[in-house]
Amino acid sequence: MKFFSIFKITIPVLMGYVPLGMAFGLLLSKLLIPWYYAFFMSIFIFAGSAQFLALVLFASQATVLEVGIATFLLNLRHMFYGLSMVSVFKDFSWKKHYLIFGLTDETFALLKTRDVGEKERERIYLIITALNQSYWVIGSVIGALLGNILPFNYKGLEFSLTALFVVLSIDLYKKSKLHKPFMIAAAIGFIGMLTFPSDKMLILSLGLAMFTLILFKKALENES
Repeated sequence: MKFFSIFKITIPVLMGYVPLGMAFGLLLSKLLIPWYYAFFMSIFIFAGSAQFLALVLFASQATVLEVGIATFLLNLRHMFYGLSMVSVFKDFSWKKHYLIFGLTDETFALLKTRDVGEKERERIYLIITALNQSYWVIGSVIGALLGNILPFNYKGLEFSLTALFVVLSIDLYKKSKLHKPFMIAAAIGFIGMLTFPSDKMLILSLGLAMFTLILFKKALENES
């Protein structure tokens, strides 16, 4: 697969990451943090929601321990993504370390929706991950620079990432042969919204969904 074809795959992420990255950069500039922090945070952290959270915690003068615990809980869901990619990445070269680092919600959705030959898989996954991170870095730096020049109302931009993830999830659903796991996970998520505390709903629902799907994995596969 040629580079331009891979780029076209990542365009939905481009459309989501650049404006949301700009929102992050604008928020960073609003807190009077130098623009280059946006660049280095996006390079070395690359965790959209965690970066927003870090800014809020910095502004409230939270301790390093508080920042660490909050970030860990917020990104705990990535453990579930990683577990499902272990068998895919295990034979890759050193590049698998970057692929693991760059496994965001949207990158995970893209990797899971593409049918890629085994010979090209490592290269294509690497390019997809690198492009997605570059969109986030570019957006955050542009936002940080603009925030120092122009007044800007960024309210509502954070929803673009949620909308993007919904679109990618629908795409993944359409391309998957097994639909029951999606239905089970959606049902558990809905029940979790009604029963779990709002601040723990995501992780509890993910854990329950993972446990349920692992428990009934063979039964679901036999029905397909």
